[in-house]
Amino acid sequence: MKKRIAFVVQRYGLEVNGGSELHCRLIAERLTNQYHVEVLTTKAVDYITWENHYQNDIDLINGVTVRRFTTDHPRDMTKFNEYTGYLMSKPDRTLLEEYEWMRLQGPASFRLLKFLDTHYKDYDAIIFYTYLYFTTFFGLKIAPIRSVFIPTAHDEPPIYFSMFRSIFHIPKYILFLTPEEKNFVHSHFENQHIPNDVSGIGIDIPDNILSEPQFRAKFQLQDDFVIYVGRIDESKGCKELFDYFLKFKSEYPSDLKLVLLGRAVMDLPKHPDIIPLGFVSDEDKFGAMRAAKALIMPSKFESLSMVVLESMYMETPVLVNGQCEVLRGHCERGNGGLYYFDYEEFKVCLSFLCNQKEINKKLGAQGKRYVEKNYSWAVILEKFVNAIEAVSNL
Repeated sequence: MKKRIAFVVQRYGLEVNGGSELHCRLIAERLTNQYHVEVLTTKAVDYITWENHYQNDIDLINGVTVRRFTTDHPRDMTKFNEYTGYLMSKPDRTLLEEYEWMRLQGPASFRLLKFLDTHYKDYDAIIFYTYLYFTTFFGLKIAPIRSVFIPTAHDEPPIYFSMFRSIFHIPKYILFLTPEEKNFVHSHFENQHIPNDVSGIGIDIPDNILSEPQFRAKFQLQDDFVIYVGRIDESKGCKELFDYFLKFKSEYPSDLKLVLLGRAVMDLPKHPDIIPLGFVSDEDKFGAMRAAKALIMPSKFESLSMVVLESMYMETPVLVNGQCEVLRGHCERGNGGLYYFDYEEFKVCLSFLCNQKEINKKLGAQGKRYVEKNYSWAVILEKFVNAIEAVSNL
């Protein structure tokens, strides 16, 4: 009989196509051959509001049983942002104030917690994503006995809240996404005694990627371009990216374009050289990566960055924000890209990647080798199985 495992994650579905939620789904689906897999999640699909979206209490998605629970209230972003600002400026904040922050952060689902409290003994292992959200924060406290924790942690303001210290000490196994995350967590929480490993995610490539001519023809792009892929958000460094790119264009006039793939949650500059394409298919996305001079990732806070790994696999160099240790680590270990700390370095790196064709090609080849060695599905799944088997025997 197969062992039963559960994943606890804030939202889950085919419509959720990024971040830790996608990581969770890709892992869960690939473990169905070896385990009976269930997911405990909310009915939300929008991470901004956590509004209930899905109607069914139980869905079956690609062989995975998904149990959905209603959220108790939507997130009021104005109230949440105001309270976050208040709490960050209050050095003597209390645990109760931090708990209120977590309630406002959400997604608050006491029905999910009640189910977990009643049924956690039915599972041989429970895998929690990620440290920042209500479902994991309280879920881990309810069911630590056979817990595997995927914190997706990085150096950001909320992780310094006192309330988080406890949940980094109670899981039975921790899987980190990168060496940088492991080093940061161990340094900050001093929890090296908990069994752990560094995992990540395997890279999936569609069968029918658009060729460069096909991509250019489909989207009417004739000029050289660099791309950004992901949520277009100030918190992802996009405003700085736009400022840097437009300043670069003013200093070095050319036909170079910045192509944006993903949902915009901020106002975009109205400029002919910044081209938003919105959501596109995976075939189009990888075609864009193949055709681009480079992928730019300006975020200061990334726990892994699948799109950086995907771009490397497509032999397209990356240009990343050096203030993010995880992104800088990919570049240093993989030799598949460059990083910058300010505009002066940004413009030098961007010019270099766009004009040094042979070095650009060499960086691309090195990046692909790095991804193939460290992010194959065989390597990743073995680490998850080791973690599950370790806690299931407790």
